[in-house]
Amino acid sequence: MELSTSPASALIGDPAQFGRVAEDGTVFVLTPEGERAVGSYPGKSPEEALSYFVRKFEALASEVALLAARIKSGAMVPDDAILAVAKLREQVSQLNGVGDLATLAQSVEQIPNLIEGHKAAFEAKQAEEKLAKESKRLAALEIKKKLVAEAESLALSESWKSTSERLKALLDEWKAAPRLDKKSDTDLWKRFSSSRNKFDKRRRTHFAALEAATAIVVARKQAIIDEALSLVNSKEWLPTANRFKALMADWKNSGHGKRNIDTKMWEQFKSAQDQFFLAKNSDLEKRQRTMSENLQKREEVIALAEALLPVTDLKVARKNFGELSDKWFKIGMTERSKRAALDLRFEKVESEIADLQASHERRSDPTAIAHANNLITGLQEAIENYEKQAVKAEAAGNAAKAMVAREAAAARRSWLAEAQKGAMDL
Repeated sequence: MELSTSPASALIGDPAQFGRVAEDGTVFVLTPEGERAVGSYPGKSPEEALSYFVRKFEALASEVALLAARIKSGAMVPDDAILAVAKLREQVSQLNGVGDLATLAQSVEQIPNLIEGHKAAFEAKQAEEKLAKESKRLAALEIKKKLVAEAESLALSESWKSTSERLKALLDEWKAAPRLDKKSDTDLWKRFSSSRNKFDKRRRTHFAALEAATAIVVARKQAIIDEALSLVNSKEWLPTANRFKALMADWKNSGHGKRNIDTKMWEQFKSAQDQFFLAKNSDLEKRQRTMSENLQKREEVIALAEALLPVTDLKVARKNFGELSDKWFKIGMTERSKRAALDLRFEKVESEIADLQASHERRSDPTAIAHANNLITGLQEAIENYEKQAVKAEAAGNAAKAMVAREAAAARRSWLAEAQKGAMDL
C-alpha cells in the first residue's frame, strides 16, 4: 500500500475496509505486519462493533489533520507543535482502532517537516502580531495618558456639577479603554484616581461649607418667621408695621440658602406678613368709614353750636351748648387733620358763652359792686383834695407845687372815668 504524505490522507476512503469482526465478536485491524485484535463490543452487532472502532481511528486522524492545519496557518508555536507530534506518535502506536494505521503513522511523521517548512511563516506572523500588539499598546497608552491629563486639568475646577459629570464620563472611558501592562496601568491609574479624589475632596469640602452656611441662613430666617408669626394678630398697627419692615430688611440681609428651602421659608414669612397687613388694611378701611361718619356727626354738631351765636338768652344758650357738648365728646375717632379745625370752631363757641357767663357773674356780684363804688368815691375825694392843694399852692405863689397837685388830680380823673365805665358794665 502506497502511503500518502498528506496528514489528512488517512481519512481518504473507508477506514472500515481495514477491519473485520470474528465470529466471537473480536474486532481486528489490518496492518502491513498482519491482523491485530483491537477489542470487542459485547452485546452489539458486528457492524456496530466495527463502527465503534472506526470512530476511534477517525477521531485520532482528525487530530492529526487539525494539528497540520494549525501549523500551516501559523497559529501554533513550533515547540508546542513538536510536543504535540510526540504525543500523537504515541497515541497512534497505541491506538486500538480500525483504519489505515500505517498511513496515519506516516502522516504524523511528516508533520515535523511541515513544522520546519512553516517556521519562518510562524515567526513572521509572530513578529506581525507583536508589532500589532505594540501598536495597540501605544494606542491604549495614548488614550489613557489623555484621560489622565484631562482628569489632572479638572482637579482644581470649581464647576462642580459639569466637572463631576465629566470625570464620571472619563471613568467610563477608562474602563472601556484597552488594558496595558500591569505597571503602566497601575501608575496611570494612580494619577487618574488621585485627580478624581482631589476634586471630589474639594467638592465635598465646598458643599459641606455651603451646608454649614445654609444652616446659619435657615436659622436666621426661621427666627424671622417665628417673630412674624407672633405678630400676625397684633392690633398695634403702626409699631407692628414698622417691625415687619425691619424684619424684611433682616430677611434681605440674612443671605441665601438652597433655592427650594429659601422658597418655602419665604412663602411662610410672606404669608404671615400678608395676613397682618390684610387685617391692618381692613381695620384702616373700617376706621376710615367710621371717621368719615364721625366727621359728618361733628360737622352737624358744630353747625348747631355756631347757630347759638350771637347769644340772646344766656341761660338757653348754656343749656343747649351743654347738650351739644355731651354729643360732641361722645362722638368717636375723627381724622386728626380735619378735627383740629372743628375743635377750634367748637372752642370758640364755648369761649364766647363762657365770657358772657363770667361777665354776668361779675355784674351780679354785690361785693364787686360795692368795691367799684368805694373806688369811685375814693377817686372823687382824692381829686377834690388835689384841686384844693393846687389852689392853696398858687395862692402862696408856689407854682411848682400847684402843678404837681393838678397833675395828680388829672391822673385820678382818668382813673375815675375807667372806674365809672366798669361800674356801668356791672
